Amino acid sequence: MQGYFAIITIILLVIMVICRILIMRKKGIKALKFGELDKKDFIIPPFVLLYFYLILTNVLNLPRLGFELFNNEIISWIGIVLCIFGLILFLSALISFGISFRVGIDEDHPGPLVTSGAFAISRNPIYTAFGLVLMGIFLILPNFILLLYLIAGLWLFNRQVLREEGSLKKIYGEGYMKYCKKVHRYL
Repeated sequence: MQGYFAIITIILLVIMVICRILIMRKKGIKALKFGELDKKDFIIPPFVLLYFYLILTNVLNLPRLGFELFNNEIISWIGIVLCIFGLILFLSALISFGISFRVGIDEDHPGPLVTSGAFAISRNPIYTAFGLVLMGIFLILPNFILLLYLIAGLWLFNRQVLREEGSLKKIYGEGYMKYCKKVHRYL
């Protein structure tokens, strides 16, 4: 049963992002900037599709890749709690972002610096939410390959955060530096 929650979590994340992009498009804002600054970003989507496949095969008992590391009902429920916190934080971050939401780095039309709402507790609530969801899904479906995805995902999120921080320093200058002193990078 918990595995179905992993599928629902991924579907909800995708729906929230797509809805937000469409809302931004209606406002005349190009929110999808993925891969414009760094073409290596296009390496990521095939791995994301494989991640979705791994979740589906584990839940629907289809031929699986990898192997299960452990099987513990309590840990699985902890994974669900992490996914719920991740979804709540993600939605809160999307709402807090307002018109500044972008998928990718937008140095040409960045929107105002957001420091309130979810951004008052984390400079990177979306990446923090993704990290919580990745950890939660791994605890629900403790597959060896999903563990590798968790490790790689956390590394990639940190890499992207560092890239974005450099861009934000350039765009917002001292205002962003003051914000960095008050709010942690993650939690």
